[in-house]
Amino acid sequence: MKQLIIGAALLGLLAFDKPQTPNTLTDKEKKEGWKLLFDGKTTNGWRGAYKDKFPEKGWSVTDGMLTIQQSDGSESQSFGDIVTDGEYSDFDLMFDFKLTEGANSGVKYFVVEHSPKPKGSAFGLEFQVLDDDKHPDAKLGRNGNRTVGSLYDLIPASGKKANPIGEWNTGRVISKGKHVEHWLNGTKVVDYERGSEKFRELVAMSKYKAPEYNANGRFGEAPKGHILLQDHGNRVYYRNMKIRTL
Repeated sequence: MKQLIIGAALLGLLAFDKPQTPNTLTDKEKKEGWKLLFDGKTTNGWRGAYKDKFPEKGWSVTDGMLTIQQSDGSESQSFGDIVTDGEYSDFDLMFDFKLTEGANSGVKYFVVEHSPKPKGSAFGLEFQVLDDDKHPDAKLGRNGNRTVGSLYDLIPASGKKANPIGEWNTGRVISKGKHVEHWLNGTKVVDYERGSEKFRELVAMSKYKAPEYNANGRFGEAPKGHILLQDHGNRVYYRNMKIRTL
């Protein structure tokens, strides 16, 4: 009888420790207002940037992962970026990403599809997704502000611990009022105030100082915008994308 009790207890512990199924929400998360941006099976809720439907090729759903296939390494030229149908202002966004060797991508927010369409990626603030060791972009910019987890070309991620290439990382972006934070694998790596004097100084030292980025208002200061996944010509995987409004 004692052995049966111990066995039952162990089974209980194993059940308790069972990992959450990817692309699902717990009852607690549902009560907290979380919504899935990707259901693990379809591309519902997404479309091509500057398009009215999802790209016909390049992006695919495989084994519960939203994947952009390898192409020529160019920015948003081969298959194109994808954006959420919805727009967000105050939000808590979480996503898992897995890189292949030498890969580059990005998760953008406050993306507004202004006319005319830019040659590259749609404009927005970017949580950098990058193989820091193998992709040359990591050494460009200023003080490492193009490395994984950084606010691309503006603020370098600090104190980060990225998992090896081929393993999953968890990114998070929290935006409330003007305050924004980037988190990587449970550690806050960036925080800033959109529209502050300091933020505008950083923009003035970045590629975003160019007139085209500010033709429809100051860069990065739109009141709301889409979430975007970037096609940068490299294979990258996403899953567990969820968001809640704050």
